[in-house]
Parts: sequence; structure tokens; C-alpha cells
Amino acid sequence: MVKVRNVAKERLDAGELALGIGLRQARTVDIGKAMKTAGYDFLFIDMEHNSMSIDTAAQISVAAQDAGITPLVRVPGPEPFHASRALDAGAQGIVVPHVDTPEIAARMVAQCRYPPHGHRSVTGALPQLDFRSHPIAEWTAAIDRSTLLVLMIESPQAVAAIDAIAAVPGYDVLLVGTNDLCIEMGIPGELDHPRVIEAFERIIAACRAHGKYPGLGGVYEPVLMERYIAMGVRLVQTGTDLSLLMAAAKERVAAVRAMPRG
Repeated sequence: MVKVRNVAKERLDAGELALGIGLRQARTVDIGKAMKTAGYDFLFIDMEHNSMSIDTAAQISVAAQDAGITPLVRVPGPEPFHASRALDAGAQGIVVPHVDTPEIAARMVAQCRYPPHGHRSVTGALPQLDFRSHPIAEWTAAIDRSTLLVLMIESPQAVAAIDAIAAVPGYDVLLVGTNDLCIEMGIPGELDHPRVIEAFERIIAACRAHGKYPGLGGVYEPVLMERYIAMGVRLVQTGTDLSLLMAAAKERVAAVRAMPRG
């Protein structure tokens, strides 16, 4: 039997937290090994909000696999050529932004799963298989089992349709894009607003009812993260390379400027 490991998926299936970091500035393949050493389970390779090319995302993805950290690629949109190229190039998961309807959810399942569960096109040997050849029925099933499909909930429309979206079979995670949800609600930046808390409660309940994992994105304040984790979120983007770099840089500069001068 062909086996393909996906560390983030294993964490979720074991009832643990899967923790990731968003990549917006990193462009070299050593980021996977560095973030694995830091303790992360997945890289959130963001092709929606930066200029990263598919070539760079692919190289980071392949290196991340060998480092033992899961490469997830957030594609720019639901067009079929985005997800299929990233998966064929080495991604072990796809994150789809702005999934507002069950129809979009079903379309993404079809794009990212092989028949009979979807309509993903078969290519040659894949980096997820170390480019080894296997019977096609075995390796397509193994890739499907190890591919983490994440759909983002980022609008009141999506929250209103959450039960129908969660009921669509074939994907794994409903990830709340909290900042986009807030601004769509007319309460930009209010990440703990009662309406946002209520939306999370509805999303988490729908996930539990339909066997999906709830996820948290865009909330990087530890106190707020703790609150949402206590509510039940399991896949957590803890920050971005840029936000963590800026926070550490500011802290270091402040500490050095405060040092006594000789």
C-alpha cells in the first residue's frame, strides 16, 4: 500500500492542534527546514496576497516535504488551473479563499480529488511520491488520503450558508479568514466582536456536525488565539513571516536603544 505522510493532517486526525506560519516574504527553500525546527506543522504558502510565482511555491513545497513540514498553498481563487498546478508541483494541501457557497466547495473538491471522488487530472510521477512509479489506483488513492483541502469562510454570506457548505463531502477544514469576515461585516479589525464570536460558534458547530476541522486565520494576538482554540478551532495560522520578523525586530531595536551607553 502506498503511503504519503502529511504532518498537519496527522495532527488533526489525532485530535491535536496543527500550527502553521504564513509565507509572504520568504522565497528560499530553507524556510521549510527552519520552520520545522521552530515547531510548526505546516507552511501557509500564500499566493493570494503576494507576488510569489508558482515556480517558487513549488520549490518551497518540495523542500518542505523532505523537511517533514506540510506545504499548503493558498491559491488566488477557485479557477481550476491554480489548484491543479500547485498540487502537481508538490503542494500537500490547497487553501481556497472566499468560499461563499456549497457550489464553490463542491467545485474545489472536484478539482482537488481524483476520480471517483472528484475530477482531478492524472499526471506523471509526483514529488509527493518521490517520483516513484506505483499502480495508478494505489497512488491516486494515497495522494487523495494525504491531501489537505482547506476552504476559507470570509463573508456573512458564507456564514449564512455554513451548514450547507460544511455538508459538502470531500474536504477537510473550514478556515475562518477573520479579518476579511470582520470587514465584510462592517466591523473592521474587531476580531473579538460578539458577531464574530457568534459566527465562530456557528462555524465550529457545523464542522462538528459534518466531520470537518475548524481553522483560525488572521488572529495573532495570543489572548484571542487562546479564546478561539478553547472554542474548538484546530488548524491555526499563528502569524506570518513578516509579522513575526517585524515584532522580533522592533523588540530587539527597543532593547538595544534602552541599553546604558559607555
